[in-house]
Amino acid sequence: MNNKHNDDSQLQGFPYLTDYLYYLSGECMLARNTILSYENDLVRYARFLLKNGFSSPVDISADEITDFIALLSEEGLEPSTRARMLVAIRMFYRYLETEKILKGPNPCAVIDQPRLQRMLPAELSPEQVDSLLRAEEGDTLLSVRNRAILETFYATGARVSEVSTLKLLEVDLDQQKIRLFGKGSKQRLTPLGRAAREALGYYIDRRNELDKGRGNPYFFLSRTGKQLKRENIYRIVVAAAKKAGITKDVYPHLLRHSFATHMLSGGANLRAVQELLGHANISTTEIYTHVADGRKQEDYFRFHPHAR
Repeated sequence: MNNKHNDDSQLQGFPYLTDYLYYLSGECMLARNTILSYENDLVRYARFLLKNGFSSPVDISADEITDFIALLSEEGLEPSTRARMLVAIRMFYRYLETEKILKGPNPCAVIDQPRLQRMLPAELSPEQVDSLLRAEEGDTLLSVRNRAILETFYATGARVSEVSTLKLLEVDLDQQKIRLFGKGSKQRLTPLGRAAREALGYYIDRRNELDKGRGNPYFFLSRTGKQLKRENIYRIVVAAAKKAGITKDVYPHLLRHSFATHMLSGGANLRAVQELLGHANISTTEIYTHVADGRKQEDYFRFHPHAR
């Protein structure tokens, strides 16, 4: 737990909060980062109650909770953040209820979970992707490596963690495939198109200039021959976008979104895209169909002779 919060004298009127965090750690065996997330959300809620004259989380009604969530909205917090905080509060009151600490009804019982607006993923246009890839044209060692990284993202829809942990033995240019390890160590074989094979081939030819015979198993290496970490890959993508003159925020996951959207816009089967992305549930992939359908509608009105 975060002792900084536990030692906060302002929160001494909330002894149940400390007990609850120990419960999450000792009995529920939740991960430390999960507990810290709950703690941060509940400390913010506790301070709100204290500021409004409530010295305990027990003697409040649903109105105080809805006022807190409304305040978060006024402060500009994203719907997903507000929903997460409400989940933390619900679980806290469920604990108080189970421990028979609540004197009255559970105030969360009458509060509906807010429906989150499903955000459409951002994407780059095919032209912007071309500009991004051309930004790393050149024959310097790092340009060759960076072009291979960008081509890998766009050719496979890989996550940044998958690119960072990609190993040399998992790249098979003869079979035109690479093996990616996604969430939960689930693996998938992903095809490599011509442009990606060429870029990866150029990089493989010069990779030992970074490895210097050390035998590092990771595919993408830093200038010192170490595994290229995800934060460095992020910076490479951002720098390439700046070189390309792309003004919108560009990050590795944006290339994953662009891969999925461009595949579906081109007529790819949804199930195939799901497998290529490594999504466990097809509903996760379906969000890209909204973007692709929107583009098809634009093309319809642009190109059909009788639609204009």
